[in-house]
Order: sequence, then C-alpha cells, then structure tokens
Amino acid sequence: MPELPEVQTVVATLRPRLIGRKIRSVTLSRQDIVTPAGHDLVTCLTGRTIRDIARRGKRIVFTLDDANRFYIHLGMTGQLTVVDATTAVAPHTHLEIDVGAFDAEAGSRLRFRDPRRFGGIWWLGNEDGEDDHKMGPEPLTLRASQLAARLAKTTRAIKNALMDQRVVAGLGNIYVDESLFAAGIHPLSPANELSIDQIARLNRAIKTTLRRALRHRGSTLRDYMDADGAAGGFQKLHRVYDRAGEKCRTCKTPIDRIVLGGRSTHFCPKCQRTH
Repeated sequence: MPELPEVQTVVATLRPRLIGRKIRSVTLSRQDIVTPAGHDLVTCLTGRTIRDIARRGKRIVFTLDDANRFYIHLGMTGQLTVVDATTAVAPHTHLEIDVGAFDAEAGSRLRFRDPRRFGGIWWLGNEDGEDDHKMGPEPLTLRASQLAARLAKTTRAIKNALMDQRVVAGLGNIYVDESLFAAGIHPLSPANELSIDQIARLNRAIKTTLRRALRHRGSTLRDYMDADGAAGGFQKLHRVYDRAGEKCRTCKTPIDRIVLGGRSTHFCPKCQRTH
C-alpha cells in the first residue's frame, strides 16, 4: 500500500535517526527477501556507515560509505522503523540492523517487518541499475508535456496507465484515484485520448494531491506507519478512495467503485463524467 507520500514520510523520519550511523551488526531471518538471490547482505552491510537515505518512486534507497547502495520496497504491509534496542521484536520482522547509540541512548535498531512478504531488499551495488532507468519520472517534478508524451503511447485506461511505474514513478491506487477525482477525469478514459487541457489539469491535480498527502504524513488504512511508529492522517481527507457508497464531498452523489486491472477503483460518476 505505501505510495509516494508514505515512503517519503518514512525517509524523512529515517534520515535524522540513521545518517552517519555505523552498522554494528545485521540479523537477517529470511534470505528469500533479498535480491539477487544468495547475495551476502549481512557481510556487505556490517561495519559500513549509512551516508544517505533517499526515495525513488516507492523505493527507500540507502547509500553506504563505500558508495554501495541497496533499496527496501515496503510492498503491501511492510514497515521500516527505528526502535530502542530493548523493544521486543514483533512477529514477521525479517531484518534487524544494529546502528549503535548516540550519547546516552541504549542503542537503536532498524527493523523491517513485512507480514505478507510483498516487499523486500534489493542490492544495487555502486552503479546505477538498469531497473532504475526503466522507471518513469517523479510526479512532483513532472511537466505536463512529459506526461502527455507518455500517455500518448498507450490506449489503456488512464487509471491503469498511471499505476504503471514505467509511466510515472511513485503513484498507486490511493493517489491515482484521488488525483483523477481532483482533475475531473473518469478512470476508464483512454489515456491517449485525453486532451491537452485534461492532461494539464491532471498534472496539477497529481502534484496538489501528493503535496497535501505529504503535509498529513500519508494515509494509514491498515499497516502503514512512519519510521517513528506514527500513523498518517490523510485518510481522513480522502474524497473518493475507500469511500464507496458515501456521498461525494462536492456534489453529494454516491461514490462508485469498480475493479480495474485487479484493483478497487473509486470515483464520482457525476464529477468524473469523461470517458
């Protein structure tokens, strides 16, 4: 579930807790969450210092002092938290990194927990991976002309096109639904048939929606929490997502729900009439 606002919030709460910290030890309880298979993550991390933490799409990218990098993808239920060393280890915690102590702290642990195991850890090494180049541009810096060029190449429904990380990186079910509502575009509209005005409106709606979500530290529907264990608050402001049958906040028409590309899709049939 975590999308751009949630992942960025996790990164923002990780950075002051971890940058500059030396990794003293690593406990990996499931080798199958590491890609490439068989990679010796424990040896590669132990003794290294965390130099930077950033976001790319829905990925949390760590850079070490030897220029090697790896990223963690939270999947559907993943949580990445920094806790006191005395905190009990929760079930389904697959990775624990001892990052030592600052001042009088008892010591801290970075823990990756993922009950459903849709997430994982990918070792990138010290070169830009080919996989990164296949990802689309970041939506917060995306120009309308870039979006238009990408949408012109696909006849898919606009909802499905925006969910494709090769088109735009970082968007998912929640923020695509919310952005399409804000732009007044029906989710079944063919991507390559949107007008220039619609694409410009959509580009603005994506940015506005994501920035509002970031201010509210993302949406917590079930499992999401930031690195400090705090929930987000943007779910209280959703205008269509997960509100099927409830009244549209704009026109009072009941919010509709369909399944598109295997995902629940929410929209207002009156405010989003374009097909």
